[in-house]
Amino acid sequence: MSETLLSAHNLSVRFGGVLAVNQVSFDIRRGEVFTLIGPNGAGKTTVFNLISRIYTPTSGHIVFEGQKLSEVPAHQVARLGIARTFQNIELFEHASVLQNLLIGRHVHNRLGIWSQMLFTPSVRAAERATREKVEEVIDFLDLQHYRDTLVGGLPYGVRKVVELARALCTEPKLLLLDEPSSGLNVEETSDMAFWIQDIQQDLGITVLMVEHDMSLVSKVSNRVLAMNQGEVLGLGSPAEVQANPAVVEAYLGGSDEASQLRREA
Repeated sequence: MSETLLSAHNLSVRFGGVLAVNQVSFDIRRGEVFTLIGPNGAGKTTVFNLISRIYTPTSGHIVFEGQKLSEVPAHQVARLGIARTFQNIELFEHASVLQNLLIGRHVHNRLGIWSQMLFTPSVRAAERATREKVEEVIDFLDLQHYRDTLVGGLPYGVRKVVELARALCTEPKLLLLDEPSSGLNVEETSDMAFWIQDIQQDLGITVLMVEHDMSLVSKVSNRVLAMNQGEVLGLGSPAEVQANPAVVEAYLGGSDEASQLRREA
């Protein structure tokens, strides 16, 4: 069995009188694709925000490679090896694809301000290494054609891939994907599944994903955690979760998501 990369222990988050996450626990194994599913308001994105250190749990804790994330400042999370994309794309639209990806490498900048001002040999070497890494990611995701294009002029589907590329430029150990298929057509969703599989298999990066498209979930996920109203309803393989009556009936009911879940099962 693969070693555990991240563990969530009895996470709870309360916003005023609302209990958004209630006693949620799970482990993510190194090298797997682990997916959170559930209806809007289930607590999935809140869990993402806890791992990203945007929120702090009211109780419980998260351990990443033996370190409690609550002890890490939010701005240091990326340096631990955790990167994230967002459901609503967060890119610099008036910068080129290349410039956006170079910004993603900023987390690896360890050089002092005087060295950078004087443009010392160590700074020049670091900039060459940064450019080489960015070009590797551009080649990996077939973005060569868009390298010098302003992000604001790109189709939505390409911008989703650019955001994924920027996250990869941080060289993460754990990649958080917040609804990667959101806004994509069928062909673009199929391409996204291809990239996620390559990220897992070729780059060896562990993926934690929130997703509503059950065809994508079934195709790329090793394990699935189903949530509703901040609580865990089921955990297992995609097939096991899709066949779980509590998952299908208790929180999906007669919705379109339930119909899709039944078809996939």
